[in-house]
Amino acid sequence: MDSQEAGIQETLQTPVLENGRPEVPSEESSRFTRDQLFTMAATGCLNFSSMICYSILGPFFPRELVQIGAKFTFVAGMFVSGCVTILFGMLDRAPDGSVFIGLCFLVRVMDATGFAAAVTASFSILAKAFPNNIATVMGSLETFTGLGLVLGPPIGGFLFQSFGYEVPFIVLGCIVLILVPLNMYLLPKYDALATKDSFWMLVTLPKVVFLCFTRFSLSACLGFLEPTMSLFVSEKFKLPSGYVGLVFLALALSYSLSAPLLGLLSDKMPYLRKWLLVFGGLLTALSFFLLGPAPILHIESKLWMFVLMLVLYGFSFGMSGIPLFPEILSCAYENGFEQGLSTLGLVSGLCGAMWSLGGFVGPTLGGFLNERLGFEWAAAIQGGWALLSGLAIGIFYILEASRRRRSSLQTRPGTNEERVHLLASEM
Repeated sequence: MDSQEAGIQETLQTPVLENGRPEVPSEESSRFTRDQLFTMAATGCLNFSSMICYSILGPFFPRELVQIGAKFTFVAGMFVSGCVTILFGMLDRAPDGSVFIGLCFLVRVMDATGFAAAVTASFSILAKAFPNNIATVMGSLETFTGLGLVLGPPIGGFLFQSFGYEVPFIVLGCIVLILVPLNMYLLPKYDALATKDSFWMLVTLPKVVFLCFTRFSLSACLGFLEPTMSLFVSEKFKLPSGYVGLVFLALALSYSLSAPLLGLLSDKMPYLRKWLLVFGGLLTALSFFLLGPAPILHIESKLWMFVLMLVLYGFSFGMSGIPLFPEILSCAYENGFEQGLSTLGLVSGLCGAMWSLGGFVGPTLGGFLNERLGFEWAAAIQGGWALLSGLAIGIFYILEASRRRRSSLQTRPGTNEERVHLLASEM
């Protein structure tokens, strides 16, 4: 943590020319310098390479998952991720220059591949083991995601300050490797038969398209906060570095505490999933619009409002994110997909691909907007993803309900007057 904060402080310092005079940026031109463009291109390539290694597995990896087995894929992905995490801690010993950059790309790509394999397999295994409680189980497990976000910074900071750069990565990598034989012993084997259903058949379903856009918008909004929020909080509110991490707890705790309840609600009352998706998107857009807040509102930015919007965003993130997987899965079953591990693999691979796509677009576009327009406008514009997804999925559900009503009336016996009366009563 200290090295990152020191790097941020050095970046914020005014550059000095060779004659000793400080370099004053030109106020007349807002164009990026050549070094800034090269820096943006380099970091963009890093995000692109890591995310494409995750998302590229979506079209074909679920079919391979059926052939080699979900358990083996899960365990192998954990093994690769653990080994690569340890290697990441050794990068400070690599030679400077192109060798160091090349190794960073290679390690990050390997980590993305192992992580994609493990996550895709884990989604399939969970859905196979808990077919009637998918949202409840996934919502409960998201509590551990929140705990990881909460405990990661203090534990990592303690290990870094006490033992140096390498130890946090070595400890985490060893913990993951220890879990590999444990999962090999405890996890049952799930077999599946090959299916005629393909990834592209799933993607072309209209409802799945809108749900994928919702998944993309969730990832893009969350990815936007990663490179921008800490800088905005430290500069705007003049908080010490230790208190900046506490601001992140508002988002992590809100999500981790609400996710199990939202998952239980989604399973017990499946008809509420559509409302959770719609209002989750709209609340996410509202939270991002007030996060700055947007300059058009002429509201002064306050720390309490910023924390409150993070709490609202954590809750709305769970509202949209938890029902997504069971909703896509039910849509696939309604359109003739076979119930089994093969379809579960297709759905989990699709969800992973959309998440990684948003994870690339969010930080890249958000960082560009943050540089050009500032955090307030960038957050408001980024919330447009969630607004569009909420409105789009809401309009789709309205049209779908109208179509089902018309089709049900056409199949009912009776005269035209009776059908009109039934339509009026349903409206």
